[in-house]
Amino acid sequence: MFNFNLLPSPADNVYRGNKIALWFFIAFVCLMTWRSIIHMLFEKFGMHEIANLVVLSGDPDPMPLIYMFFSLWGFAQLIFCGVCWIVIFRYKSLIPLMLVFWLIEWSGRLFLYPLIGRGTVDSGIYSTGNTPGVEGAPYVTILLVIFLILSLREKK
Repeated sequence: MFNFNLLPSPADNVYRGNKIALWFFIAFVCLMTWRSIIHMLFEKFGMHEIANLVVLSGDPDPMPLIYMFFSLWGFAQLIFCGVCWIVIFRYKSLIPLMLVFWLIEWSGRLFLYPLIGRGTVDSGIYSTGNTPGVEGAPYVTILLVIFLILSLREKK
């Protein structure tokens, strides 16, 4: 049936959930790792070409500082992806927990940011269009819920 124990004791490399959820998690972590690398190393491209954010001007130029924060955000994402890769290769029993963490991140974009007034970036003042994270958040959140449920369902 369902095993709602997100912290198995011991954490081992035995994945008990549905195999489709395992392969979804691997593909998802590949995509998130690529996203993290773009944010970290190609911050100008990721910020302007992908995220549709406009170049700000001023004296002093604010963009180097903004690029640095964008790059640091990518680095933080990459660290979390590294933890996910460790789970994939060594601690597969923790995959449901990692899916919960991803679900918190993606559902936060959908539910939390509008509540705390972070919608100004999408108002057209700072951007020329929605970011992929804004447009994809509803779909990714639904997918993460589905695959979390599948990852908790044990084989008979």
